[in-house]
Amino acid sequence: MKTSPSRPFPAIEKQMAALGQRLREARLRRGISTLLFAERMNVSRDTLNRLEKGDPSIAMGTYVRALRVLGVEKDIDKVAKDDELGRKLQDLKMPVARKPRGRLAPSKPAGSENGTEDNGHQEAE
Repeated sequence: MKTSPSRPFPAIEKQMAALGQRLREARLRRGISTLLFAERMNVSRDTLNRLEKGDPSIAMGTYVRALRVLGVEKDIDKVAKDDELGRKLQDLKMPVARKPRGRLAPSKPAGSENGTEDNGHQEAE
């Protein structure tokens, strides 16, 4: 029994539609017809039409081919490149450096170097 893919969240649908629109605008700026663009991408015009509408069922490879035909395939290298959240989560899992065991050197009383008493107030002269 074949099941249909689940519908993406509305925010993702908006992002996909915006991506499709940007690809369409890039094609139009270059003066490439839908027929020629579809041929260069090796897809049908129907698939190209769905891609430019942001259809989430279109394979990622098809989007990458569209980027390549448009000459902006390096843009795909920017996706998830700076994983700030992932690095923060990874840092939280790192062990905390422990202080070395052993005798501690005797410390000077607070304020003995700058004329302050142990309570942090300056001495009256």
